Amino acid sequence: MLATQPALKVTVHLNQDTNSAGGFLCDEVLRFLQRSGVAGATVFRAHAGFGSHHRLHVEGGGPVTGEHLPVLITFIDTEERLRTVLPDLLRMVSDGMVEAHATTILKSANTEPRVVS
Repeated sequence: MLATQPALKVTVHLNQDTNSAGGFLCDEVLRFLQRSGVAGATVFRAHAGFGSHHRLHVEGGGPVTGEHLPVLITFIDTEERLRTVLPDLLRMVSDGMVEAHATTILKSANTEPRVVS
């Protein structure tokens, strides 16, 4: 769990159907972040969007506009941890964008897992 401290928030912008050697790139990036020990990551799937080509893609928009929907992968960790992760992540992202912003963790709470019997 992350302590209250300065950190970096990284967002990876991809298309949900961008392929990689191991399947879809968004899934490969998420598995990579988990294996790399990043504190946590979230994948957001968009309803609509457009990128550098300025073609609007909309969920349920038919065979062309319904493809290439945007996906965002966001994660926050210490700058030290991310210095070790980012070079490999940047090599993985073959089509998309990676951005980082300085942030401050104000609270990081974790409850014990509940066992349901």
